[in-house]
Amino acid sequence: MSEQNFHLVCPHCQATNRVPAERLSAAPNCGKCSQPLLTGKPHELNAQTVNKVIKKNEVLTIVDFWASWCQPCLMMAPEFKTAAGQLPHVVFAKVQSDKYEQAAAP
Repeated sequence: MSEQNFHLVCPHCQATNRVPAERLSAAPNCGKCSQPLLTGKPHELNAQTVNKVIKKNEVLTIVDFWASWCQPCLMMAPEFKTAAGQLPHVVFAKVQSDKYEQAAAP
């Protein structure tokens, strides 16, 4: 019987890690930089990292595309942070769309 593995991109060094399903709840660390893979808080993505995180992560990944001038975006930020803390097995990430316009383009 084979165990199921998930790919998870490190929010610190961007290395792709293969994590056995049963280790996801054990606060796994990156094999390259030894930092936590699941941080319980949103991490910032940029134009270079957004596609990798979206394409490579095999766990639920929620990306907030926000703009510094957008009042609803700014009002949502604390709730997004709270949700990240309450769902530690979900990857929460943010992309500032007015800074990285190409990353937010379809």
